[in-house]
Amino acid sequence: MKKASVILIALFFGIVMNGFSQTSSPAPKADFFVGKWEITIFGTPNGDSKMATTLVRKEGKLTGELKDMTDSTKAAIPITAIEEKDGEIEISFSASGYDVSLPLKKEDDDNLKGQMMGMFDAKAKRVKK
Repeated sequence: MKKASVILIALFFGIVMNGFSQTSSPAPKADFFVGKWEITIFGTPNGDSKMATTLVRKEGKLTGELKDMTDSTKAAIPITAIEEKDGEIEISFSASGYDVSLPLKKEDDDNLKGQMMGMFDAKAKRVKK
């Protein structure tokens, strides 16, 4: 009887230890830049510019379009490219016949900061649902 008890206890601990030793796959890394953003560009010749965008990931790349928040009749501006680095993105688009780049760097979980074309200060704030 002692032998059976020892075998059962050993079997029980073997099953328990095997169950606890399983490693779970890590949670997927949050995609920081995906989502809705309000972008303000300060001091342009036409005054401060406010745009909204929803960045989505398609086939591994970020994409979206920019919408003028002050004039809903204006057509959305397609984003031609978005380059990503750790904590930074550079949004490229065409406006008024010019190719424009807008590099933005992560300030905190909900804010980005940069300069459009190296001339105009810009800030982006995450739009929470």
